[in-house]
Amino acid sequence: MASGGAMTSFDTFARLHVPGKPLILYNIWDAGSAQAVARAGAKALATGSWSVAAAHGFFDAEGLPLDLALANAARIVAATTLPVTVDFEGGYAAAPELLAANFAALAATGAVGCNFEDQVVGGEGLYPIEAQQARIAAARKAAGPAFFINARTDLFLKVAAPAHDAGLVSAALDRAHAYAEAGASGLFVPGLARLDLIEKLCVKSPLPVNHMAVPGGPARAALASAGIARISHGPFPYRAVMKQLEEAARALFG
Repeated sequence: MASGGAMTSFDTFARLHVPGKPLILYNIWDAGSAQAVARAGAKALATGSWSVAAAHGFFDAEGLPLDLALANAARIVAATTLPVTVDFEGGYAAAPELLAANFAALAATGAVGCNFEDQVVGGEGLYPIEAQQARIAAARKAAGPAFFINARTDLFLKVAAPAHDAGLVSAALDRAHAYAEAGASGLFVPGLARLDLIEKLCVKSPLPVNHMAVPGGPARAALASAGIARISHGPFPYRAVMKQLEEAARALFG
């Protein structure tokens, strides 16, 4: 805790996660985009792994080299006074001991948190709950007690939207409770768009719930009413900017 009782950036970031009054994260990819979103009035900043990878000429799913991901995070942190959380995908490792080293390096950039997913990057399916618990516990120990680990479950991305139901929400809650016990700070459920299921999840989740906004998805007010505490925008800001850039270039060359 900072002297005089002032909140640290970790505290500031954690306290922005209020069910019913969600933190809005308009995802960025480099220092320039971070400064632009900060000028727009953001309270915190978040990278998107797809966007960061694409901006550097790589594919998502940890196609961006780890050293470049860490260097980019450090440059973003240095370019702003806002708290920065990083999309760290699967942590660039499977084994807890290797994962711990990567999380220590991420924390050293000055980031206050990260997204950490339970799908097997480069493989099939999700890690078993017990295995992901061990991974989260290792990440927590390495990154420190205040680092915001936003535990992402890909359950709703692995199942087609028409098949999303109460049973899948129950499975997500099993993971939410297990991840909370292991030291997670938040729960990220990309792919879930049904408001009735979102509300069920938010009511019973031991962790504040993060929703990823998609074009045509639920409105912010509806998500807030359902209990969402954080709304991020994934790759869509980057895609919109690149589309605008290409269109402007086409008009110039055309």
